[in-house]
Amino acid sequence: THVGTSNGIYRSYVTSSQEIQEKAFSLTEHCSNTLCKVQALLDFATNIPYQTTTFQQYSAQKTIQQNFGDCDDKSNLLISMLHALGNEAYFVLVPKHIFIIVPIKDKRLDKKKGLWVNGKKYYILESTAKNSRIGFPLHYDLEDIDVIVEPFLNEKLWIEKLEWK
Repeated sequence: THVGTSNGIYRSYVTSSQEIQEKAFSLTEHCSNTLCKVQALLDFATNIPYQTTTFQQYSAQKTIQQNFGDCDDKSNLLISMLHALGNEAYFVLVPKHIFIIVPIKDKRLDKKKGLWVNGKKYYILESTAKNSRIGFPLHYDLEDIDVIVEPFLNEKLWIEKLEWK
């Protein structure tokens, strides 16, 4: 995926590989609902140590193999596993960072704040915060959100209205 941003071109390394599909299914086989599945994948990604040694991005498979990654690497891994399970998910690009948003319909999340995009509620997944939960707080101003993109289709989400509530 190549996406134009205000800081230049962002390139992601998402994958639909058999290895990533198998990993996603094995991590979630104990789950009976979407909330459990998404949290299980988030737990896996957040427990990979955060480390940045180069400016090179790694594939989801390489991030698992080397057992470390930065926000790009861990977000690519997480969104690839979410995609393998058929979950709607988007990258959100802000200055010098990337996170993921997902829509989840579950009453247990009703009181959690979310990022509302064009009237639809999404929950933040922060791959760099160890043991973080679905619905991570937004640590940026709404104006800092540069691009929201579906990386498998390489499509920017048209943003008409953004709210944090």
